[in-house]
Amino acid sequence: MNIFVLNAFLAVSWAALIGSFSATNLLIGYGIGYLALWIARPLFGQSSYFERVWRVLRLAMLFVYELVVSSLRVVWDVLTPTHLSRPGIIALPLDVSRDDEILLVANLISLTPGSLSLDLSADRKTLYVHAMFVDDPETIRRELKDGMERRVLEALE
Repeated sequence: MNIFVLNAFLAVSWAALIGSFSATNLLIGYGIGYLALWIARPLFGQSSYFERVWRVLRLAMLFVYELVVSSLRVVWDVLTPTHLSRPGIIALPLDVSRDDEILLVANLISLTPGSLSLDLSADRKTLYVHAMFVDDPETIRRELKDGMERRVLEALE
């Protein structure tokens, strides 16, 4: 049986025991199930599930951090009389190659305020991104590659 499915079953079982299927109870149940499965991991043999959960959490934390920082930067630029924005379009060479990886990188970029994924090249190796603050295009490329793209590759490998 897939360990993720087993963990989800334990989360639902926990919520059933508590008597409330709220998101909080499901998350608590997932955490308790994860700990129980982690303790019993020798029974499942070699599995990357336990590492992958942490990589997905790191990706989620990076996204929330980027969301907060970029939101504050956009709000500051809108509310202050001096506008610091220098919009531009940059070409981001991609290391991701699968459809799900490209989709996740493009959507995470688009969900971050001040940036928008515009297009994907025909060879699927370049993503065109509109950014609100393009003082140095190479810095933006490096931040996207070392941040979002690298974490997506780690989480989905």
